[in-house]
Amino acid sequence: MGQEKKFLFTNRDLKRLIIPLIIEQILAVTVGMADTMMVSSAGEAATSGVSLVDMINNLLINVFAAVSTGGAVVASQYLGQRDRHKACESASQLILITAVIATTVMTLSIVFRRGLLGALYQGIEEEVMRNALIYLVLSALSYPFLAVYNSCAALFRSMGNSGISMQVSIIMNLINVAGNAFLIFGMKWGVAGAALASLAARMVACVILFIRLRDKKLEIHTGTGRISWNGTMIRRILHIGIPGGIESSIFQLGRVLVVSIIAMFGTVQIAANAVANNLDGMGVLAGQAMNLAMITIIGQCVGAGDFDQADYYAKKLMKLTYGINGICCLAVLATLPLTLNLYGLSEETLNLAATLVLIHDGIAILLWPASFTLPNVLRAANDVKFPMAVSITSMIIFRIGLSYVIGVGLGLGAVGVWIAMIADWVVRVSCFVGRYKSGKWKNFAWKEAASE
Repeated sequence: MGQEKKFLFTNRDLKRLIIPLIIEQILAVTVGMADTMMVSSAGEAATSGVSLVDMINNLLINVFAAVSTGGAVVASQYLGQRDRHKACESASQLILITAVIATTVMTLSIVFRRGLLGALYQGIEEEVMRNALIYLVLSALSYPFLAVYNSCAALFRSMGNSGISMQVSIIMNLINVAGNAFLIFGMKWGVAGAALASLAARMVACVILFIRLRDKKLEIHTGTGRISWNGTMIRRILHIGIPGGIESSIFQLGRVLVVSIIAMFGTVQIAANAVANNLDGMGVLAGQAMNLAMITIIGQCVGAGDFDQADYYAKKLMKLTYGINGICCLAVLATLPLTLNLYGLSEETLNLAATLVLIHDGIAILLWPASFTLPNVLRAANDVKFPMAVSITSMIIFRIGLSYVIGVGLGLGAVGVWIAMIADWVVRVSCFVGRYKSGKWKNFAWKEAASE
């Protein structure tokens, strides 16, 4: 590869991109954790209601993030080609299309809220349903703000500037925690207070990043005029974003269906699953950050037509992901007795949550990076259909089908469901590692480069 100075990204560049991303991911997760922890003071029905809606929220948020990823890939590739004009145009179109999609989803979620929750979570207790309905309506109002925020943050990352979105995440978390404290503990508004605090935090974060992105001094900016519809550019963004959106939505829908299986086992297991989802997610935050960094770095390598560097950085970032991810998972497991005490739930619930976290983070040390970070190498090189097909197939057969067999059929409950999740990871790792080693993902990058 030659000397370091010939690389597209120096080690200093990588640190400047990755470290703020890790901090940002930690801050982003704490929004949901703060809601769950603080609303737990209102009882297990409130905690369960929030957790059920959060599964739907995560599904929709991942759709928004997938479209944002499509825009980030396109913008990164244009930057690699040194085409600033098209990079800026892709930014404007990304914000426009995500705002349209999110507003549509918001409207449908509010109008069909009861039917949606009733179809997904049949047989849940009435008090849990009442709390879930309140939380869903208020959460839906934040979708457009969250979608535009995600798009703006993705564009800053495409420029290698993740520090700005990190700073805004800090502001967002401070607003959310302060709002939770006032509305949940002070006003006694329960789930409504938690949702309103998150809504306010997301609105402020969206406005700040949107204004910052209009600075014409940036490599990528949206300008100050009206954004007009560019069908060609939107189609290119959606060409990458739609497969990722389908994959993410099916993946999150699978998680929702899995939770609907867990809902059959009672409120204790629903609440334990919610707590476990909060805590085990902390173990893979570094991996989530590396997912985003991978898009920026590999995307620019592909745009520059330097596929040797794309391969070099893919290997380098995967090694880094395994190291950081392992440390984070071990830290979560080591501090588990302390963090569980932050939840005001029953001993039975917390003991089950501890078991679930142990399953997740213990195995994630070995399997998570190859299962979730490696496929972003493929996506950044325009090989988007293969990871979509693998993820959907494995989700249906293993995460959903096997969950029912082990959880319900064998009577293992939530533990059985999480064992099925590990089986899903094994399949994903086998497919993605094989695809990467075959080199077929480079063919898609060459094809796209030739079409420019």
